[in-house]
Amino acid sequence: MELVLPVLLIAVALVAVVTLAKAVRIVPQQRQDVVERLGKYKKTLNPGLNILVPFIDAVRTKVDMREQVVSFPPQPVITSDNLVVSIDTVLYYKVVDAVRATYEIANFIQAIEQLTVTTLRNVIGSLDLERALTSREEINRHLSGVLDETTGRWGIKVTRVEIKAIEPPASIRDSMEKQMRAERDRRAAILTAEGHKQSQILTAEGEKQSAVLRADGDRQARILQAEGQAKAIRTVFDAIHTANPSQKVLAYQYLQALPQIANGTANKVWIVPAELTKALEGMGGALGGLSRMVGDEPAPEAKHSAGEVEREAAEAARAAATAAQQIHDEVRVAEAQATGSKGPQGLPAPEPVSPASLVNDPADQRERG
Repeated sequence: MELVLPVLLIAVALVAVVTLAKAVRIVPQQRQDVVERLGKYKKTLNPGLNILVPFIDAVRTKVDMREQVVSFPPQPVITSDNLVVSIDTVLYYKVVDAVRATYEIANFIQAIEQLTVTTLRNVIGSLDLERALTSREEINRHLSGVLDETTGRWGIKVTRVEIKAIEPPASIRDSMEKQMRAERDRRAAILTAEGHKQSQILTAEGEKQSAVLRADGDRQARILQAEGQAKAIRTVFDAIHTANPSQKVLAYQYLQALPQIANGTANKVWIVPAELTKALEGMGGALGGLSRMVGDEPAPEAKHSAGEVEREAAEAARAAATAAQQIHDEVRVAEAQATGSKGPQGLPAPEPVSPASLVNDPADQRERG
């Protein structure tokens, strides 16, 4: 009897502990427990401390109320142009009613997967490959609408459906890569041509502006040069009129310039009038009478250089006569070559002019005699 009483007390204490454990249920946050009493739904336990009837009430399922994500394996789908593509999908959902999720569907994850596959086949089957690759947003919206409508009666809310990848066959991928490469090459060629075009346009604009500026500079330079020449001519003209030179000075200057005119490299043929000798004789007479013209008497301090002036005049007349004779010979040769005759048939040969006749005028000699 002494041993029976302690064993009985221990048994009662053990039963009390087990009964208390069965009666008290602590539910964590974002979870709901479905409770059945004798096999029939009784209530849903919310987060916190809950009391059950021991050995009568039992927890059927523990439902996680947080949003869940599940990834489905790739599914083969045939497009409208008879190409088999592999599509990976990912699904986001949450349980909004633990009771219906427990009693309305046996395995809602498997049901959602199969529903997603059949809906994808229906949607992709109405699209070709190119449109299927570029219409992911449209496919996602269609899947979300169908799944949300179907899973709503299961107490499940599908928040988002995403297509992770659409994999076409290897041969189609190669063709697509070649097409993309060709398109990129075409765009690169177009951009290169546009750049070359713009470069040529800018170069042409620059050359045009440079030519315009260069032409304007040349015009300004010529205008300034012409104005300078005009001022120089006007200055010389005013100086000549102010000095009022006599005819003998002009004749002497002509005799000095005549050899330079005859020695020009571009002067191949000269048309010499027959009266040139007489003109030279007249200028020689004018030079001979310089000392006797009114107002042209040399100053006393300049009489000692008269001999030098006469010598210079004689040398100038001699050079002019020689140049005139050379010009006359060239004219005769040119006429002979033009007519094809043996002898020249052009201007008559002028009388030879001596340098002394240009300097020593006959009238002057008579006056001196």
